[in-house]
Amino acid sequence: MGVGLAGADFPFAEGVLEGRTALVCGSSKGIGRSCALMLARAGARVIACARTVDDLDSLIEDMHGGGHRAIELDLEDIEAVEEVVSGLGAVHILVNNSGGPPGGPLLENELDDFEGPFRRHLHASHTITKALVPKMESEGTGRIVNIISTSVREPIDNIGLSNTLRGAMASWAKSLSRELPPCITINNILPGFTDTDRLGSLAESISQRTGRSVDDVQDGWMSSVPIQRLIDPMETAAAVTWLCLPSSSGVRGISLAVDGGRMRSI
Repeated sequence: MGVGLAGADFPFAEGVLEGRTALVCGSSKGIGRSCALMLARAGARVIACARTVDDLDSLIEDMHGGGHRAIELDLEDIEAVEEVVSGLGAVHILVNNSGGPPGGPLLENELDDFEGPFRRHLHASHTITKALVPKMESEGTGRIVNIISTSVREPIDNIGLSNTLRGAMASWAKSLSRELPPCITINNILPGFTDTDRLGSLAESISQRTGRSVDDVQDGWMSSVPIQRLIDPMETAAAVTWLCLPSSSGVRGISLAVDGGRMRSI
């Protein structure tokens, strides 16, 4: 389990994002939920999106401050994405986040397996970004943060489709970092082994495929992590929030790992 960043451990001055509106995709659980909570605590008004709006009820109740909204949005439905985003007012912060595709060897995937994951990640992110950039530019500020994976630097075994998708997202973001107006930044967060339902499901999938116990799978992961524990999603959210601060305007086009030192690459 992670160490947590609640209460007195909140790492930013409260209200530092006062007056900002943040759109957080995939915010019903895991890293997305933690990002919504952290941004709200920093003073932002949060628009939380998920496929089922009922999953966001407790999030809205838990968020600091007022004025937050929950929106039902299936990121694979690009027409719905366009309609929802076009109806939003000024948005200063965008967190592109969605659940990853199922694990397994890449050669076991058919072309159809790529369509849904690419729609809800790359296609949705591009659609939302295109719609929001003019609004951000008119407001004089914009922050775009993509939640992807350490696999963009070091591909992870048995999640070949996810590796492919995350690499595409990283290249898309880096290309945009050269094109966006000066007042808008775009950056990536690369989560490592994080204490989420998604990681638990992945461990179970590997266990079923290999015959190893879930504990054995997780112990194998931890043996490669210098801090010897899973990352708390709120730690990841703290990195996201830092990239959204007014003082982080000079940070642009980077991929920041929050992985407990697991990656061996520089």
